[in-house]
Amino acid sequence: MNLSSHVLELKKKHQTLSEAVRSAQRSPATDGLRIAEMKKQKLRLKEQINRLANA
Repeated sequence: MNLSSHVLELKKKHQTLSEAVRSAQRSPATDGLRIAEMKKQKLRLKEQINRLANA
């Protein structure tokens, strides 16, 4: 897997998590801790994307 395809895959995962967070926030039954964890995962992905894009 080359660098650009790896970055693209990370971006897809980030987008999927973004959609999951939005969906969870609309659902009153969703645990706030679960949403917070998904947001942390998104942030880690974004940091990794930025690190690879600047490499």
